[in-house]
Amino acid sequence: MSAARQRIAVIGASAAGLAAAEGLRRLGWDGVITLVGDEPHPPYDRPPLSKQVLSGAWPPERTTLRDPGRLAALGLDLRLGTRAVAYDPALRHVTLDDGERTVLECAGVVAATGVRARTLPGTEGVEGVHVLRTLRDALALRRRLAEPGRRLAVVGSGVLGAEVAAAARGLGHRVALVGAQDTPMERVLGREVGALLAEVHRAHGVTLYPGRTVTAIAADGGRARGVELADGTFVEADDVLVAIGSEPAVDWLRGPAAPDLSDGLGCDRYCAAAPGLYGAGDVARWYHPGLGRHIRIEHRMNAGEQGLAAARNLLAELDGERFGERRPFEPVPYFWSDQYDLKLHAYGVLAGAVRTEVLRLGEDPLRLAALYGGPDRVTGVLGIGLTPRQARSLRPLAAGPGTWEEAVARLGETVAA
Repeated sequence: MSAARQRIAVIGASAAGLAAAEGLRRLGWDGVITLVGDEPHPPYDRPPLSKQVLSGAWPPERTTLRDPGRLAALGLDLRLGTRAVAYDPALRHVTLDDGERTVLECAGVVAATGVRARTLPGTEGVEGVHVLRTLRDALALRRRLAEPGRRLAVVGSGVLGAEVAAAARGLGHRVALVGAQDTPMERVLGREVGALLAEVHRAHGVTLYPGRTVTAIAADGGRARGVELADGTFVEADDVLVAIGSEPAVDWLRGPAAPDLSDGLGCDRYCAAAPGLYGAGDVARWYHPGLGRHIRIEHRMNAGEQGLAAARNLLAELDGERFGERRPFEPVPYFWSDQYDLKLHAYGVLAGAVRTEVLRLGEDPLRLAALYGGPDRVTGVLGIGLTPRQARSLRPLAAGPGTWEEAVARLGETVAA
């Protein structure tokens, strides 16, 4: 391999990218590792943005994933505040938008560029309209919520919308949660469990507008003043958070010989999208052998695990004699959510389930375990009101090959134990 090729570029400097860079070094890659991040900050953790950072419980620097000493010890060629704008798969060249259009000649590339927040048309430049994806986004909304007595309208009742609604209510603000689905987090939790979550938000003073769509964000003098709904309802607001999902950040990969970029970077079971190109984290849609289909997961734990898996398999492709064989990436995904004093833990894949089984644990309706999947097997399991250890005991139900009926029986046994 030529000296110019002794470089692996990791594009994206968040959790997945950092995990890939650390994995490359730990597994023995002694060439250059270039870590490219479009934000000026060193790698930081995103889940606290909608909770601890937004509420003011954490200073922003607490989200930093590695202290300067540990980051320096990796010996990275760190390019922060820089975007990748093009990729040539034949030459394995990455072009950077760094003022000089630097071209990196690479032996391999790990794409870990994540996603960007969707917005609503006509809201650019309107004061008081927010998205929440980056540290800068979180701090901008936090400054607004530092003023007492704000009215916040949250458009989108998924995980992010529900978490921000909870954080804002905890600060004493008036909060409206507008969602196209009938219950908060319904796409993930299903309607039955989502209805319980809706009652939690109502009990804490959130005004819910379920099954509604937004037609416009009203502004006066360049400042948001509320949200117009399709049924004619007007929701007054000083600030509006648009939390309607995200889009994979794949523009830099487009070109004549681009890989599959439909719903993220299409990858095989090894996280490979093309020779020398591997995907990790929110941007990657890969074939999960255990589920028998492609999936794309926007969860923090998956980002770290997949970053390491992509690094390992890229090295195996480059030098199998030295680094061994590639291994399929087939994790049991995990995510959590904190809302008020409620803890949700989930293993596997819950979204898209055609059947559920909810087991109440005692008289508290918010202490439960639930199975998701179908028609014949379990793909995910949820625990609410459980300790992390109790929730982990449910994990094998999402990983096992048994039938639905067997899983239901094991759920009762596990909970009883």
